[in-house]
Amino acid sequence: MKLKFYELAEAVDAQNNFEQFPNIELTGIEFDSRKIEAGNIFLPLKGERDGHDYIDKAFENGAAVTLAEVGVENHPYILVEDCLAAFQKLAAYYVEKTQVEVVAVTGSNGKTTTKDMIDSVLSTTYKTYKTQGNYNNEIGLPYTILHMPDGTEKLVLEMGQDHMGDIHLLSDIAKPKIAVITLIGESHIEFFGSREKIAQGKMQIADGMYQGIFVVPADKIINKFLPDNQKIVRFGPNEDIYIDNLVEHKDYLEFEVNFLDTKLIVPLPGKFNATNAMLAAYVGKVLGVKEHEIRSGLENIQLTKNRTEWLVASNGADILSDVYNANPTAMRLILETFQAIPENTDGAKAVVLADMKELGEDSSKYHEQMITAIDPDKIDRLYLYGQEMEALVEYAKDIFPKGHLKFYRKDDEVDELDELINDVSNDLEANDQILLKGSNSMNLNKVVEKLL
Repeated sequence: MKLKFYELAEAVDAQNNFEQFPNIELTGIEFDSRKIEAGNIFLPLKGERDGHDYIDKAFENGAAVTLAEVGVENHPYILVEDCLAAFQKLAAYYVEKTQVEVVAVTGSNGKTTTKDMIDSVLSTTYKTYKTQGNYNNEIGLPYTILHMPDGTEKLVLEMGQDHMGDIHLLSDIAKPKIAVITLIGESHIEFFGSREKIAQGKMQIADGMYQGIFVVPADKIINKFLPDNQKIVRFGPNEDIYIDNLVEHKDYLEFEVNFLDTKLIVPLPGKFNATNAMLAAYVGKVLGVKEHEIRSGLENIQLTKNRTEWLVASNGADILSDVYNANPTAMRLILETFQAIPENTDGAKAVVLADMKELGEDSSKYHEQMITAIDPDKIDRLYLYGQEMEALVEYAKDIFPKGHLKFYRKDDEVDELDELINDVSNDLEANDQILLKGSNSMNLNKVVEKLL
């Protein structure tokens, strides 16, 4: 980050006499005093602890200046009304200062994978930076902007939402040139009340755009929210952009798209990832990436950890791990993919499903309905874990033979995760395939770690 002290003060509308301090060059910004390096700005946020209590520690570690909501003695500081709001204002200023082109991505499913794919495609041609990990909220997005390397040409930002207005704020900060919505599903429906409200919130990704390109699914639920001041590109069968000749393999996909002449190969399972890759390819084409580079970028994708991936257990069994998050759409898609893959010779197929969180008052219904995505002729053993999954047990027990369905409690009184881990570990044979899917808070990553 390249920024001078007085420039910072003016960008955040400093309320104190900042010119009493020297106009030095600043090197970065951190809200964790332990990460502060020489020349950094310290950002004292208020959470479980008040960052203002760590200002002295930040300066011991090399801070050059701190933002603050109160006067600070013995250290250079910039007084602001709200440190978080100042942080966001600084990020918006820095986007404008650097003139970096922003590609924004959101969606109920696939936004992180699509973000990674877009970055992989664009980085073949441009100096590119992307959202790291899950830094996709009101703190993570400005942090990403202010940590992009000097000279970054394309910035790929993931935008998440928990409540209405979240994405409006992020779009207003980032001012994207291209915005992409992967899918409108049920994520966080507990806080929105309906899928239509989720769609309305996701569509706010265009709020910060000026005559940009808005890539959205062919889902009628978003039609009433389409802006009239952007170029709208719809994707899906017979739409503006679409997939042709898709062939699914166990651990890769090959397909064509209507806007490229080359066949694309993606080293990931699941036809939903063909859609994600198509979106990345389209962004690349719009931004001038050559076709052979688009293909190369997709073939060499490096995904954020814990997204859908094939792993190999210590005994040689195949693991399809998708344990970062879960909602009904995502769970159906990964079940469809797993059940379509041929069994290994002399092997069985096992599935571990854990609770899907934040589904609101209809959570039990969403879990019950998952029975329509499960084919007992293609799954040999089903393990269900969690309080919400108990609703699915009542239906699954009617279609699975005795001993082929197991349920493990997780509620305020009991957590049978250890029993689940032991049973799955003991049951899994070398030629088996196993799928694990559940919300991150259900800790299915611990089952995966044990199997590995």
